[in-house]
Amino acid sequence: MKILITGITGLFGSYLAKTFLPLGEIHGLKRAESKLDLLAEINEQIHWHEGDINDYQSMEEAFEGMDVVIHSAGMVSFRNGDEEKLLKVNVEGTANVVNVMLGQGIKKLIHVSSVAAIGRNPEKLLMDEREKWVTSDLNTPYAISKYLGELEAWRGAQEGLDVIVVNPSVLLGKVDDNRSSTAIYEYVLQEKKFFPKGNVNYIDVRDAAEITAELFQKNAWGERFILNKEGISYAEFFKSTAEVLDRKAPKWPVPSRLIRFADYFFKIKGLFTQNAPSFSKKAVRAAQFPIVFNNVKVGKLLNFRYTPLKETLEWARSERKQLG
Repeated sequence: MKILITGITGLFGSYLAKTFLPLGEIHGLKRAESKLDLLAEINEQIHWHEGDINDYQSMEEAFEGMDVVIHSAGMVSFRNGDEEKLLKVNVEGTANVVNVMLGQGIKKLIHVSSVAAIGRNPEKLLMDEREKWVTSDLNTPYAISKYLGELEAWRGAQEGLDVIVVNPSVLLGKVDDNRSSTAIYEYVLQEKKFFPKGNVNYIDVRDAAEITAELFQKNAWGERFILNKEGISYAEFFKSTAEVLDRKAPKWPVPSRLIRFADYFFKIKGLFTQNAPSFSKKAVRAAQFPIVFNNVKVGKLLNFRYTPLKETLEWARSERKQLG
């Protein structure tokens, strides 16, 4: 069985490659400038194809002969001005994946979405896979792009694809993985002073990859699954992280009155994404709500044992050469 992974050089894509390796022949779609550091131990076992999800011809060449596509490529950004880029990568890119698969008769797609695609409803604090998208001021441009991208995956299902959609929350990798999801550690390492009043929903990236592989082996086609260990307060999460990383935890909640000055107040590197110098007001507002994404559906199907947070954080810190 030939399995092609888009976004394979990213955080989740790299762990998906390691987890799916025993299940088939792994093919990876990468750009010419992509870094392969997260795949060092299995690099030689991957069949590489150079291309991009926004380059249709390169995808046609890479997808030829594949049995399964895991679409993990995407853009994460919460800063102002990236709206068009988010739509191009997360929506147009997903549409390209679906169209190439339909054109070549590839039937099986695992689409990596996000809990952001479930949307935010200020009147509901417990969310699950059955939620319908609701227009809300809490939905960031990133969330909108992931929602629209997910609709493209479901369009593929309507046109004959077997589709599994996974909606991961914040993916906790190693500190040294140095990808957007691991930027939350840098917020603590830099000993920032403020924390949002809401919840952070998170999952160990190894757990997320393992659950995805188990869903594939269970033939859970036509279904959508939230990948989330739990939702806890940012204050609690930062406190636990600070203890493991030997840093001082943020001490003060973000005052609600300062959210309207978010673009100034949050000119920091960390929390949402490392490569963004500022956050939109919507991103800051959304972080003020104690939302929890329910993982019951995965639990009923797999009875999965999640890695405890402390164990994840200790693993995340391991092999880091220097914390200073």
